[in-house]
Amino acid sequence: MKAIFLTNYGPPEVLQVGDLEKPVPKENEVLIKVKAATVNAGDCEIRRFDMPVLFWLPMRLYMGLFKPRIKILGQELSGIIEAVGKNVKRFNVGDAVYCPTKMNKGAYVEYVCLPENIPMAVKPNNLSFAQAATIPTGGFNALYFLKKANIKAGDKVLINGAGGCIGTLAVQLAKHYGAEVTAVDRAEKLEMLTSIGADLVIDFQNKDFTQANERYDVIFDIPNKSGFVGSLGSLEKGGRLLLGNFTMGGVLFSLFVNFFSNKKIINGIAPYHQDDLNYLNELLQKEVLQPVVDKGFLLDETASAHAYVETGLKKGNVVITFE
Repeated sequence: MKAIFLTNYGPPEVLQVGDLEKPVPKENEVLIKVKAATVNAGDCEIRRFDMPVLFWLPMRLYMGLFKPRIKILGQELSGIIEAVGKNVKRFNVGDAVYCPTKMNKGAYVEYVCLPENIPMAVKPNNLSFAQAATIPTGGFNALYFLKKANIKAGDKVLINGAGGCIGTLAVQLAKHYGAEVTAVDRAEKLEMLTSIGADLVIDFQNKDFTQANERYDVIFDIPNKSGFVGSLGSLEKGGRLLLGNFTMGGVLFSLFVNFFSNKKIINGIAPYHQDDLNYLNELLQKEVLQPVVDKGFLLDETASAHAYVETGLKKGNVVITFE
């Protein structure tokens, strides 16, 4: 079977097509014929090994100190279950599913075996495989932070970096909770953000929201690029600043602010729970959430897909398709 191998740390060209033996599921595993996978900023960071200082050494030891030991990337996928281990209870052969992968089992491969006890859901009939593959990473992260913010109907919510895989779902979730949503991103993405429910849009290249007079109940800064002080100054009393990119600086600053201020900074790393995926799946079935797919690439074009993601121009998600 075909797979995309990470041959070294570096530019997109280090991703090369190769062959791998088709896996056989263990007793508690399902064998998935992959139909679609995604390329997001996190995949590109791992490929370049562009990691925060806090995670650099442990991740390098895990991934491979000098050259990659884990050679297949891709954090999420959709596909059809082709075989199941004898102890599998939740799924059957022929089920169309989507799920995140494990760190040592990437998605850029034609077949993959995964344990049935990871978060995994049957794909709603109203979604394509490409759309379903985009849900886990963006959905788990958007849901985790917005639940922490305890958004109420009528809250004013600003989402910085709204045009990516997390942001497009965060806009729709915040609207579902009854918020007035302002979405911040590049000019090229603003029409798309309006189409998925954003009430107001801001081109960050022409306007700095932290310099305006608007105040928000919640600011979700997904890339952590708006500046801590400026973002806090744009919050109402009792407002919440959500930091989507976990850094040591963010942790230290949040400890100080949360102790001395009536405003709150929330950061962390989103856990992946089956209950959360079930909730997202229900919203997808009801068409409360609409996945945003920008471009599709074939498996042997994965390096080109990585290069496109790194331009910063992708709207929502970039998908690798296997047919």
